[in-house]
Amino acid sequence: MIAKSDPIAEAESLVKAGESARAVALLRKAAASGRDGILTRIALSRALLAAGDTAAALAVAREASSLAPGIADAAVALGEALRACGHLPTAIAEFQRAAELVPSSDAARLALGSAWLEAGEAERAAQILAGIPYTSTLAAEAASKITAAEVMRQANRSAPGYVRHLFDQFAADYDRRMLDELSYRAPRILRGLADMIMFAEPETLTILDLGCGTGLSGAAFQDLAAKIDGVDLSPRMIEAARSRGIYGGLTVGDIETVLHEPGPAYDLILAADTLVYLGDLTRVFSGARRRLKADGFFFFTVERADGETYELGPKRRFRHSETYLRQEAPACGLEVMGLIECSPRDETKIPVEGFAVALQPIAA
Repeated sequence: MIAKSDPIAEAESLVKAGESARAVALLRKAAASGRDGILTRIALSRALLAAGDTAAALAVAREASSLAPGIADAAVALGEALRACGHLPTAIAEFQRAAELVPSSDAARLALGSAWLEAGEAERAAQILAGIPYTSTLAAEAASKITAAEVMRQANRSAPGYVRHLFDQFAADYDRRMLDELSYRAPRILRGLADMIMFAEPETLTILDLGCGTGLSGAAFQDLAAKIDGVDLSPRMIEAARSRGIYGGLTVGDIETVLHEPGPAYDLILAADTLVYLGDLTRVFSGARRRLKADGFFFFTVERADGETYELGPKRRFRHSETYLRQEAPACGLEVMGLIECSPRDETKIPVEGFAVALQPIAA
């Protein structure tokens, strides 16, 4: 039985029992009576998280961490609150700080490994989690996450968390890095392909931009569009795209999921340098078929693979063979209307070999 004189232990028991609101009230009362030490603040942050008040939890956790920067559990609590608020990169930094403060802390190691797993970094997550000894009370949870990491490594697409984390990190500097450092030209290549295949009047097309990023493809097709909608996994990329003022609807989401949801049909769907994070393109092709008008087009770029199918390259980007593209498209109800060799970007100053492809629904 928990002693009433121990509000932290009593609050933890209430949280486990699903009575988070009572736990928050108990800890606030304790703090108001002068028992507002670091441990009380950490417990309050966690109770607030359990109660769903992430903003308040983050504020309390920040305060606790600033008062006790050398306490590992305060860093873990701040990481937990940051993660719950969607700030995964800074959460990882806090978990890393906790692990450095107390290298023997299984809780810090579990939090760090779990966060890297959420970010899609399966190998890094598994390596960190493997350091938790089998005698630890957290060993079973760590083993479960190591299994999840192995499943992620064998997947035929990049983990959404990895893609979101990757692009959130450099959204603010995306255009400069892509255009200046990588000579990114996929949107321009797709626009050239459109000019060869389509005969569209200005400002007449409804367009869906998959993996829209900061809106470089939208800008390349703006003059043809009556409306452009965009989808991207990265909230920060969506913010950057919105600032261009050229998109109608912008959605934070996974393109495979969004394409299979109810929604309007489009004259044109674009995917510039987006499908490199997917190996198996079946769901994207079939989803594009569902969301295209009968005479609509799906234009995209991919990186080139030899052989019959697709492969994961050294930069964690998938490559697709011409054979695979020509076989998979008709299997999903799409006809190849154009397929040209191109180089969508550079890598270490060397042009990356790829394809620009135009698909259209096969007539019923």
